[in-house]
Amino acid sequence: QVQLVESGGGLVQPGGSLRLSCTASAGTLAYYSIAWFRQAPGKEREGVSCTSNSDGTTYYAGSVKGRFTIYRDNAKNTGYLQMNSLKSEDTAVYYCAAGICSSRIDYYDYWGQGTQVNVSS
Repeated sequence: QVQLVESGGGLVQPGGSLRLSCTASAGTLAYYSIAWFRQAPGKEREGVSCTSNSDGTTYYAGSVKGRFTIYRDNAKNTGYLQMNSLKSEDTAVYYCAAGICSSRIDYYDYWGQGTQVNVSS
């Protein structure tokens, strides 16, 4: 059983940066690919990025490519999402998930509780 806890969300101005963290308080994240999803009010949850545990391949949604960077530190049992050049449309609740890299939600076995990111001036 893996328990995921996200942190690092908050309020930031457009053009600013945030780093989200996803720490496994129980279980070992190294066995799983780590993904970040987000859900804005009135919208479906969408995949943002994923990093594979098997070969380190990273995947990004087109809307965040070049602005967001996903990485992991297995020694700290933590995954990260560095978000730069934030835009108002990035406002959402961000969730981390552990499983197999896919845009499909059902490919992930474990989810965090979510952290709110608000991009506003």
